[in-house]
Amino acid sequence: MVVKIPSLGECKIVSPLKNLQSEQSKKSLLFIDDNTYISNSIEINDHGEYLEKEQKYFEKAGPREKIFFQPENTVAGIVTCGGICPGLNNVIRSLVVELWFHYGVREILGFRYGYEGLNPEKNLPPLQLDPEIVDEIHDEGGTLLGTSRGPQEPEKMMSCLRSTGVNLLFCVGGDGTHRGAYQLFRVLQERSYPISIIGIPKTIDNDILYTSRTFGFNTAIEEARKVLICAHTEAKSVRYGIGLVKLMGRDSGFVTAYSALASQLVNYAIIPEVPVSLHGANGFLSWLEQRILTREHALIAIAEGAGSEWIKEDIKKKDASGNVLHADVGKFLRDKIVEYFHNKQIPIQMKYFDPSYLIRSVPANAEDAAFCDALARNAVHAGMTGRTGITIGYIHNQFVHIPIEMVISGRKKIDPNGSLWQTVLASTGQPIPE
Repeated sequence: MVVKIPSLGECKIVSPLKNLQSEQSKKSLLFIDDNTYISNSIEINDHGEYLEKEQKYFEKAGPREKIFFQPENTVAGIVTCGGICPGLNNVIRSLVVELWFHYGVREILGFRYGYEGLNPEKNLPPLQLDPEIVDEIHDEGGTLLGTSRGPQEPEKMMSCLRSTGVNLLFCVGGDGTHRGAYQLFRVLQERSYPISIIGIPKTIDNDILYTSRTFGFNTAIEEARKVLICAHTEAKSVRYGIGLVKLMGRDSGFVTAYSALASQLVNYAIIPEVPVSLHGANGFLSWLEQRILTREHALIAIAEGAGSEWIKEDIKKKDASGNVLHADVGKFLRDKIVEYFHNKQIPIQMKYFDPSYLIRSVPANAEDAAFCDALARNAVHAGMTGRTGITIGYIHNQFVHIPIEMVISGRKKIDPNGSLWQTVLASTGQPIPE
């Protein structure tokens, strides 16, 4: 199935990028043909048939020979939403640089503090952005524009875009941000206003559907690995030492899984996708007791959204972005461990680490920085061609256009029977839950 991409209209304007080509590069394939697609699955059987039941073909991202918007009449907007994440400033900078130098767009507005900046009632005038203002922001964590959680009324955001003349808006954020972008996109479609809405997926949790990697994830793994090394050092330096590290991951355990693999020090990884029993002969606490008595130390990594089977939570309690407010499973497990070993009269030395805010506030590492640049430039290429209601995905090392409607239809999760989790089990040596 070829995935259809919404568009504001026919592209009739020759892209300014054509003027940037040298004679030699004109012979190469700089521009992407609209009929070039990337499949969501690459596994086939010996008959040449795809193993994926419902094969999807996504439009390949990249510059087109003709564009929809006249650069001198284009007003671009940028908004960053949700929690901060390594790479936000990199994306902002590359969006501005690509728009300014390659497409000749001179009106670029940075909306302040997430979608609140698109609500006129909040009285947050946008920043005028240019290459000089964003020149060195990629060396810093956080976001130049500020951020916030929670939606704003689509009609008010639409009114703000019309009053400021914005006809191309880049929404940088995760699931909640994309839900807000989709609502805005739908309202604009209903009113037939030619404003392009382009998403750029940002989430440390790496749980965006139809994209193998989101920016900030690679940096998070690197930083989480450092914490795990320190926690292991603390645990191993004393008799009966236990290090417990809580990592990001509301609904998906990718950060916990990959950082466990990166460190090769974790003895037990706990993620939302794989329920774990605390008590009983085959429960986690019984395993931990045996580990402590035989090896005299242990390192445990747990995702923030794990352990829902231990704690009765009110799933109606949600944050401003619509995410379930999980109880602090790290502190819960810490207290259960301390209580268990106290009753057993085993003198453990417990060290608990929660590095979430430290990890998300650091600058992007080298790999994420390059990834952010490519995401941003492909977002500009898509927006200038009048595509709308899409986000920039990443599949099989290729950038693609994905309708936001598909992205917000669910969350990407670890398959407990898949190769990633089986590799984690091999690395940690932990028992397979019954």
